[in-house]
Parts: sequence; C-alpha cells; structure tokens
Amino acid sequence: MNPESISEEAWQPGLLDFGRSLSDSVFVVLDLETSGGSARLGAGITEIGAVKIRRGEIIGEFESLVNPGSAIPDYISDLTGITDAMIQGSPSIASVLPSFFEFIGPPTQNILVAHNAPFDISFLKAAAAEHSYEWPRYTVFDTVRLARSVLTKDDVIDCKLSTLSEYFRTATTPNHRALDDARATVEVLHGVFERFGSLGIHTVEDVLAFTLRVKNPRFPE
Repeated sequence: MNPESISEEAWQPGLLDFGRSLSDSVFVVLDLETSGGSARLGAGITEIGAVKIRRGEIIGEFESLVNPGSAIPDYISDLTGITDAMIQGSPSIASVLPSFFEFIGPPTQNILVAHNAPFDISFLKAAAAEHSYEWPRYTVFDTVRLARSVLTKDDVIDCKLSTLSEYFRTATTPNHRALDDARATVEVLHGVFERFGSLGIHTVEDVLAFTLRVKNPRFPE
C-alpha cells in the first residue's frame, strides 16, 4: 500500500556512498503492506517483501506476513487481500525486525529502494523506534523520484507503480502484495537505470546530484 504523496524525508545520502558505482552497489528493494496510511496514527505493518540485487541479478529475497496487533480495516483487506484470518499466527513486527535487518545489511554497503519510499521508511522507522532499534542511516532511493527525473508527461500520465510497471513492461504485475510489488519495483529501477546510463549517470553520487537538481521540471505536479 503506497499512497502517492511524496516527501523529501526518505532521501538521505550516506556519505560513504558518494562515488560508488551503481553497478557495484547492492540494492535492497522493499515494499510494505500496512493496516492504514500512517504509522503516527497507529497503523501497523502487515507484510514485508524485499529483493536484494547486484549487477541486475537477484541475490536474495525476504517475505513475511506480520501481525500488526490490531484488526485490519475492510477497505485495506479489499485492497491487499490480506485479512485478519491470514495474519493470525503470523509473527509480530518485533519478531520480524531482527531477521529483516540482517537481510537488508549495513548502510555502509547496501542501498534501500522503495516506491514512494517516505511511506515505507516511515513505518520501518516507527517500528524500529517502538522496539528500541536504532535506525541505521541508509541511503534511500525512491523510484517515484527517480522516474520523475527521467520521464515526462509524454511518457506516462503519472508515476504510480502500476503505470511505471506497464511502461517498462515488467514481468511482475504489482498487486498490492509486498513481494510482488518489490519485484515489480526492481524492474522499474532497472528501467530507470538504463535511462541514467544514457545520461552519463553511473554512480550513487551522480544519481543523488541529478535527481536533486532536476526536482520536478520534467514531470510537474
């Protein structure tokens, strides 16, 4: 579940990432399903999916349903297909966090990627804080922002994951389930990286500088 509202919050370059080649970097592309639109308003994580990639190859996947500790609203179940019955017996986020942090690895080596990353990162930060984990200072790439930096209204009508998936002809169709949406986001990321290559953008530093400079002139609100 990824509302299309965008903020700058998740775009946090780690200093050690500057100058790192995109081809040599490890990316952890993640997606969350949640019981609502805001962790601050008490919504919780119901599913985590993540795909770890390097040099365009998948080197690992992570998937888990999560019991948020409260009922899932009907409209969320209608959207995601995740019901209260499905998450009965699923681990709590406190139980999932250690294995998930182990999967995503250290911020000095790996870059997090998500579609509308501020949404997903806000839930992960809230869960980490609630259970006394210090949130590592990851570099985060937001595929909404990346796509907006290289696409225009002539290419796509918006930068929803479903729209970009169709534009880049991804093999996985996003369906509001975490792992499938993460897999689709991987393919969108690769499509954007191909555009970056033609623009001479080859490092993490190049991406951060280019997307911050471009802002939204290619894709105005």
